[in-house]
Amino acid sequence: MDCFVSIKENRDFRRIYGRGKSLVSPLVVIYLRKNRLKTCRVGITTSKKIGNAVMRNRSRRIIRAALREVLPKIEGSYDMIVVARSRTPFVKSTDVKKKIEMLFQKSGILKQEEKKEIGNN
Repeated sequence: MDCFVSIKENRDFRRIYGRGKSLVSPLVVIYLRKNRLKTCRVGITTSKKIGNAVMRNRSRRIIRAALREVLPKIEGSYDMIVVARSRTPFVKSTDVKKKIEMLFQKSGILKQEEKKEIGNN
């Protein structure tokens, strides 16, 4: 059971791409938009530039594993799209987790006690 709801509708993807805030790292790009729901909704995209189906699926698995650890630390509820980049299938989920935490910290959506822990490392 995932701790987030998947975004599947094209109109939701377009709305988040159009009106969301983008956070960029070498491993992933995240588009964020606050929602009024009580839960985070996440869409994960991987283009054919990533590689064949095996590479794209690996990228999605890595991102999903990283999000499972990071999403409980978020304050509030957001719609987000996580876009895999060309380096994503070649790294571990812990590396992606660190990058996602760093991006969330920069955008200010992590809970206060989580910010202190990341700052001390």
